[in-house]
Amino acid sequence: MKVIFHERFHDVYTSDPAAAMGRIEAVTSVLGDRVDFVAAVPAKEDDILAVHEPAHVKCVKYEGLYDIAALAAGGAIQAAETGLHEPCFALIRPPGHHASSDKAWGFCYFNNMAIVLECLHRKGKIANAFVLDFDLHFGDGTVNILGSKGYATIFNPSSSDPREYIASVEEHLGASAWDIIGVSAGFDNHEEDWGGLLSTEDYRTMGRLVRRAALKSQGGCFAILEGGYNHQVLGWNVLAFIEGMEEGLKKGSP
Repeated sequence: MKVIFHERFHDVYTSDPAAAMGRIEAVTSVLGDRVDFVAAVPAKEDDILAVHEPAHVKCVKYEGLYDIAALAAGGAIQAAETGLHEPCFALIRPPGHHASSDKAWGFCYFNNMAIVLECLHRKGKIANAFVLDFDLHFGDGTVNILGSKGYATIFNPSSSDPREYIASVEEHLGASAWDIIGVSAGFDNHEEDWGGLLSTEDYRTMGRLVRRAALKSQGGCFAILEGGYNHQVLGWNVLAFIEGMEEGLKKGSP
């Protein structure tokens, strides 16, 4: 599978956990030669301004974070463009699902998912989209930007029972046909991370469910990295999700 990435994502650009030293290396060291890395390119400012207020973009520039945030947004766009034809994962940072049109918090500056889907929709490449956000934290920024657009359905699963959690994901993925399924893939709900709920195999299962739903819809799918802060397990969780998306192509896989 193609994984969108750039060496600049190794940079420690702030002091928050998403930007911590060694976090991205924890993923690349596990993925190794199991994936095809594709170099990310920055998003065009017009694509960013399509969902963010000019004053907000100016603020991100003032803080010296525009270049890395635009690179993450661009990597997400590449993953979605690729995802129209084959599953793809964007190994990017900063994350984005807490960023609203005019503000940012929760380690996020630009809303990568919103930028992606608005870009594809404006270009007429999709008529509808489903966003699965399985990060531990509710993706408020994505809802704030896309919730009233009409073409995007957003689901943030929430359950204290892993089986119910996975069942709800399967139910919502299968509720309709989608031109594209975008996954805000935060791995901080892992049993050895902040949330303490999901197993590595649960991420593999969700990857499989996403790909199968895309195939059923004759649409595309992609995922972008959000949270996940235990460096000992993050890479294995990402790999499991990617392998699940690949396994979803195989007939008869459980």
